[in-house]
Amino acid sequence: MDHARGTVTDRSRLAAEERDGIAAPGGRPEPPARVVAAKVSTRAKFGQIWSSRELLWFLVRKELKVRYKNSVLGFVWSFLNPALVLMIYYVVFKYFLHNQTPDFALFLFSGLLAWNLFNNSLLSSAGVLVAHAGIVKKVAFPREVLALSQVGVSICYFFFQTCILVVFLAGFQVIPAFKYLPLLLLALLADIVLSAALAVFLSAVNVYLRDVQHFVEVLLVALFFSPPIVYPFAGIHLHHLKDLYLANPLVWIVLAFQRCLYGNVLPPGETLGGIKSPLPTWGHAVYLEGLGVVLAGSVILFFLAMLIFGRVEGNFAEEL
Repeated sequence: MDHARGTVTDRSRLAAEERDGIAAPGGRPEPPARVVAAKVSTRAKFGQIWSSRELLWFLVRKELKVRYKNSVLGFVWSFLNPALVLMIYYVVFKYFLHNQTPDFALFLFSGLLAWNLFNNSLLSSAGVLVAHAGIVKKVAFPREVLALSQVGVSICYFFFQTCILVVFLAGFQVIPAFKYLPLLLLALLADIVLSAALAVFLSAVNVYLRDVQHFVEVLLVALFFSPPIVYPFAGIHLHHLKDLYLANPLVWIVLAFQRCLYGNVLPPGETLGGIKSPLPTWGHAVYLEGLGVVLAGSVILFFLAMLIFGRVEGNFAEEL
């Protein structure tokens, strides 16, 4: 009788599970559901991120503190690293490679400022969701904040590097071309938005394809040579590839930085001791048009990245 009562109870429980969708007809367990459709609109996502701005700032501060935890110099390392890099460039290119371009180290570091912001954002954000799998699976919050916090950390390092550059500009007695400062700020904004868009997208894709993080590391090594950072733009011959080369948004961003920070050392179109200026002979309008296209494209990419992130984040807990 107990066996019969147990059979009836099991059948009742199984019928209830079938009714609730827990078990498939016939007693077979239902396969785990995969959430694909976004439950929150992109507009609402932006609202959630804005509401979580304190969390974003907390994650940025935590990352900075953890990186220099138990170190004697602490945040001083953030200034020593770019200062040492700039000094090495100055000594190597001036005394070993005998580069004749005036203050070539400043030209190089002007481009590195823009590149480091982009490079550091992508390197750290690609695997950020996997690295924080514990809180992603247990805590409800806008997961995009994790990727954006890595961009925020890169912005902080950009500020540290800028301080070092200002010191070296004073030491070399170089005055930036301040009339191009608005273009530099526009280029900085485009750099941040582009970095944020790719950071959000790559962090989501890397949850499903873990090779993405390693692929990004390799790809960034190749991309470093795509904008004119270690070589002068005026010295390359593009011919029919000019439009393709200028389609790279990093080219416009780097050139805007160099035009403002290095432009008064050897202005475009001028020569000094037979050395031609490394900068293109463009006016404000050309820079403004190019940077405007880059910024508009970066904003579109950011919206697309947010849309894709919202579509796939429902399965993060299962994949992690």
